Amino acid sequence: MGFWKTVGLLAGGAFTLLLVLRLLNPLPPRVPPDAGPTPDQSGTALARAVAPLAEANPGLSGVVALADSREAFAARALLAAAAERTLDVQYYIWHRDTTGTLMLGNLLAAADRGVRVRLLVDDNGIGGLDPALSALDSHPNIEVRIFNPFTTRRLKPLGYAIDFRRLNRRMHNKTFTADGVATIVGGRNIGDEYFGAREGDLFADLDVLAVGPIATEVADDFERYWASESAYRAADLLPPAGADQRAALAAEARAVESGANARAYVRAVSKTALVRDLLAGTLPLEWARVTMVSDDPAKGVGRAPPGGTVAERLAQILDSPARSVRIVSGYFVPGKDGADELARLARAGVEVSVLTNGLATTDVALVHSGYAHRRRGLLEAGVRLFEMKPETGQRAERLHLFRKGSTLGGEPAAGPVFRGAGSSLHAKTFAVDGERLFVGSFNFDPRSHELNTEVGFIIESAELAAQLDQAFASAIPRRAYEVRLADGGKMVWLEAPEGEPGRPIVHETEPNTTAISRGLTQVLSWLPLEWLL
Repeated sequence: MGFWKTVGLLAGGAFTLLLVLRLLNPLPPRVPPDAGPTPDQSGTALARAVAPLAEANPGLSGVVALADSREAFAARALLAAAAERTLDVQYYIWHRDTTGTLMLGNLLAAADRGVRVRLLVDDNGIGGLDPALSALDSHPNIEVRIFNPFTTRRLKPLGYAIDFRRLNRRMHNKTFTADGVATIVGGRNIGDEYFGAREGDLFADLDVLAVGPIATEVADDFERYWASESAYRAADLLPPAGADQRAALAAEARAVESGANARAYVRAVSKTALVRDLLAGTLPLEWARVTMVSDDPAKGVGRAPPGGTVAERLAQILDSPARSVRIVSGYFVPGKDGADELARLARAGVEVSVLTNGLATTDVALVHSGYAHRRRGLLEAGVRLFEMKPETGQRAERLHLFRKGSTLGGEPAAGPVFRGAGSSLHAKTFAVDGERLFVGSFNFDPRSHELNTEVGFIIESAELAAQLDQAFASAIPRRAYEVRLADGGKMVWLEAPEGEPGRPIVHETEPNTTAISRGLTQVLSWLPLEWLL
């Protein structure tokens, strides 16, 4: 048998096998959500606390940055505890680790009090969570839906082979809304790396807690996703669970809560004053005009209508800055069009600065290759590039961006957004002209632009935007490497010296990396994979 005939037979056999697997693993019939009335939320403690504040600030929403990772966990736990009618929770990743299990227990406890709990998760980010989701879904007050589900549960990666075009799209949104009046939106998923619970492994991130009209918009957007054609009932995808499995999950959450690994989080919940102050009407919120930007959930099946995507809305904001653009993005892959636009702004005299991960701090080397491919062109145009610096030993000085401060008892006065000790940048935020700030789930990469659904807030607050400006002026140059072009066009990484100001340390290769990792990144940058990043 000839070589090409053999190849043809193998290819035909593989195609037939994939076709059979797809036919044997169809999506279940999609059951629309119950169209019953939403529980009355007007008389809840949260609603009563927010109402006079919103009336005193018509047309504005109140926001506070959740900078400290443990405080960000505590805020979610305390909102779950304060909810009286509804909890609408939407996440891309949910791990069954310490903080993930604690949060599952919080949802169960709320449902036991009579709160209607709805959990919407993307199937890409819930590996190993099926039994817990089934247990949750068995509660009469909880419904779980799965966005863009795999039909093969045990060998989920096989789903990419039989339905790649659909499963390559992801619901990247992260929202947590209590009683329709208080919400948390930002970059954090649910898992130990997002809340600083894993020693030496932290995703440095940023969320905002918001109340007022913007919380109502988030609640309405959740309804869009909940009713979308990509959201399937967990009961139609997962093996059923009963009261025994639900009780076992509750017991597991209690056991985790009493364990040594959870002590810091139990303390954070007991010490954090955010929700207590919100209920008392004393939380120092920043009242500003806030606009929600959210992709149409039809983007999950490649049918988003033109004109309303997050990428298009953000492009409008970045189209005409007068003075400055400050971007923080853990996964910064601007692509040709984005790099050209940032270069155009820089050449027009706009101060463009970017903080992203270095090769030593990124958790996805392939993504770094997409950024590194554009680095020289951005520098030549005058864009300032900063790369997250790993911290070692006793040099774990924290990098502060937002100075509202932590409400954790005994904690320092300023809550960190980014810290060292092995952290990897995960936040997604930018400021324009010191007047507007974006916080959300949108990465500056092709995947957020074309494939994933995203959500975020545009906050018209000079105070918050100025804090990011100030960080780029002082803290970031001290705690990150600045990439520059030296004489002759050679790329170098400048490191501020420890202690007293002095001449920067010049690195001629990417610091804290090996020749092998740099070479691999270079090879990856040559591959036509940017559209996947």
